Amino acid sequence: MVNSLLHAFFIGRATAEVLTDRFEDAVTDFLSALGKFDAEQREILRQFTAEVLAKTNQQEQATSTNPPDLQETLDNLRAEIARLKAELQQYRSQNAS
Repeated sequence: MVNSLLHAFFIGRATAEVLTDRFEDAVTDFLSALGKFDAEQREILRQFTAEVLAKTNQQEQATSTNPPDLQETLDNLRAEIARLKAELQQYRSQNAS
């Protein structure tokens, strides 16, 4: 009887140790994966930011070397507004009946 109780104790202790080791491994793997994911996301964000800034600089340089004609831009916007008003009026008249 004493021998079987002692044997059960050692089985319980060994089970707890194995479970603890596996849990520690799982936590370590999870934290490692989380750190890797965080590093990848930071790199993606850095690359995105660099791309945005490069495009911004490119557009600023293009604009500064060849500034858009303000009057032409205003005329284009007015024409676009007039076109949209006409389409909206046409749409409203078609759907009114």
